[in-house]
Amino acid sequence: MPHLSSSDRLGIKLRNTLSNPIFKLARTTAGSLKDLAPILIVVGFFQFAVLKQPLPNTVDMLIGVVLVLLGLTFFIDGLESGLFPIGESMAHDFARKGSVIWLLIFAFALGFGTTIAEPALIAVAAEAAAIAARAEFIEQSSDAEASYAMGLRLTVAFSVGLAIVLGVIRILKGWRIDMMIIVGYAMVVIMTMFAPREIIGIAYDSGGVTTSTITVPLVTALGVGLASSIKGRNPMIDGFGLIAFASLTPMIFVMAYGMLF
Repeated sequence: MPHLSSSDRLGIKLRNTLSNPIFKLARTTAGSLKDLAPILIVVGFFQFAVLKQPLPNTVDMLIGVVLVLLGLTFFIDGLESGLFPIGESMAHDFARKGSVIWLLIFAFALGFGTTIAEPALIAVAAEAAAIAARAEFIEQSSDAEASYAMGLRLTVAFSVGLAIVLGVIRILKGWRIDMMIIVGYAMVVIMTMFAPREIIGIAYDSGGVTTSTITVPLVTALGVGLASSIKGRNPMIDGFGLIAFASLTPMIFVMAYGMLF
């Protein structure tokens, strides 16, 4: 066994420490705390300096902050350890397989599946159904509200599935994203003139809630992995942009849903 200098041994020990799961989790926790710090500072400033009031339910709020910190830490660690590698590896595998049809089917299924399970979309759809029932746009019953909410969720999920397919085709063909986005938002503006006023706000919010905790990591990993696997594509230029389509198409489809139903 070759003799190692003290600097070599120190380097090996440092690499082993950095790769230790506990150290990685601690480092992620520190990063999460740093990300939360601006929010805590703003809330603290306005609560104590402007409102000059003590925190209500201090113990509950501190427990909530700790839970948010832990949740954010584990979520980020899960993204880095699981979702990003899975999305990129599957994109590489589909590119090597060379079947465009299966790639597009996977893209649609990924967009649809991640969106239908999106917690933010579930919450917004349920709230929209409750408001629609109170305003007597739909029957005031749990079945009618559930049907309305599910209709919204399926509409948004279908639109995101098509958006990911469109984004994958753009990567394969090397199309410019700016012109596609301009055309898409022109459609949004035109449809806004004809859609019922009651659905416009929901449609616009649907574009935001789809790009949340579940959809973004997998869809981003798919785009970057696919662009990295295709000769002549730049991951920085071609790999990103799928999320833009995913937030655009729900506005169009939800307004169409409101116009039809």
